[in-house]
Amino acid sequence: MYILKLKCYLGISASCFLSGRVRLHKKTPPSVSAANSNLHFITMKLITPLLLIASASAFSPANIPAGTVSGSSTSLDVKRSTIMMPTTEPLVPYKAPGSTYASFIGLKSAQLRAGKLWISQFIDDEASNSIISSLLYIQSEAKKSKIELYLNIPGATLRPALAIYDAINELKHDGVTITTTNIALCAGMGALICGAGTKGERRSMPNARFLLQKTGMESVFRGQASDIALEVTSIKQWNEKINGEFAKVTGQPAERIDNELKRDFYLSSDEAVRYGLIDEVMMPSYNKRRPVVDKMLDIGVFTSGQKYQ
Repeated sequence: MYILKLKCYLGISASCFLSGRVRLHKKTPPSVSAANSNLHFITMKLITPLLLIASASAFSPANIPAGTVSGSSTSLDVKRSTIMMPTTEPLVPYKAPGSTYASFIGLKSAQLRAGKLWISQFIDDEASNSIISSLLYIQSEAKKSKIELYLNIPGATLRPALAIYDAINELKHDGVTITTTNIALCAGMGALICGAGTKGERRSMPNARFLLQKTGMESVFRGQASDIALEVTSIKQWNEKINGEFAKVTGQPAERIDNELKRDFYLSSDEAVRYGLIDEVMMPSYNKRRPVVDKMLDIGVFTSGQKYQ
C-alpha cells in the first residue's frame, strides 16, 4: 500500500513540475525563459494526462499482488492458481516400417497402428461413426488379424450401438479375432458389445461391472394416441431383438433374459463369467516372476572350505 501511495505522489509531483507550478530558483535570460515557458506548456498538454492516468492506475485492483490481503499480515489467505493437467494428446515415438528414424505421433494413433482401440465414452451417432471407421482402418491399413477393444461404456443409444455390434460381427466373419476387455463398466448396449467378442477372448478386470437393461425411448415422444401406440410397439420389438442377441452371446434362454432385464441387472466379473457374457477375469499372477527352482544352485566356494548351495 505504501508503494502505491509513493507512486501516486511521484506522479503528482512530476505533473506539477512539468506544468510550471514547481520551478527551479535559477536566473535565466528572458529569451531562454520564454522558450522554456513554451516548452513547459506543450509538455503539460501532452504528458500531464498520461502521468495522471498512470498514477490513478496504481490504485486499480489489477496492480495489487495476489498474496496481498488488506488488514492482515499473514499469508494464509493467499489464493493460488489451480494446477491444470495438459489437455493435449500425449505424443509417443513411432518408427514406421522401412523408416530409419522414429517420429512422434499421438498416443491414440500409435495404439490404432498396434491394433488397439479404447472405447471410453457414451456411444451416440458421432462416437459410433468414429469407432466403426477406426475398426475398418485397423483391418485394412494396419493389416491386423487381431483387434483389441478396451471398453468403459457408461451407456449407449440403441441404433449407434447396434451399428458397432454389427461391425464387430462382420469383422469376425472375415476372420478377425476381436478381443474385448471391460476395464470399468459396460452398461446397457455396452455389455452387449463386450459380449460380442470372439469366444474365448472376452475378458474383464476383477473390479469391473456389467449392467444389463432394456432399451427405452431416446427422447420424449408426443403425438396422437395411435402414434404413441406405434412407438411403444416398436420399442417392445427392439427389446425382444436385444434379448435374442444377449441369448446368442451368453447362451442363456431368451425367457430368462427377458425376466431378469425387467429391472436393472448388475453383474460382477465373476458373475458375468458364470452367466456366459465373458470368458475369463484377468487376475494378477503373483508367482509370475518368482523363479521355479527344481535343483540346487551352485553359488561358489567360501574361505571356510564349505560349499554353499
